[in-house]
Amino acid sequence: MRLVVDLNRCQGYAQCAFLAPDIFTMHGDESLLYNPQAAQERRDEVARAVAACPVQAILLEADAVEEAPGPDREATSDH
Repeated sequence: MRLVVDLNRCQGYAQCAFLAPDIFTMHGDESLLYNPQAAQERRDEVARAVAACPVQAILLEADAVEEAPGPDREATSDH
């Protein structure tokens, strides 16, 4: 999953860093550092951190990988 933080909107409340310290960290008083590629198994923790942002500066994008049906997915017989 991919994270995007609007650093112009972020006010440094650090709620995200408190809830997901492996993903978000504060550098100084107001500067946020974060890992934009969070592991899927951290989804619940990251979702809580995103929801806790008082200014809604964090966007969570799920990796959208859809498998299109193809000939190898259909049960057909050529005999």
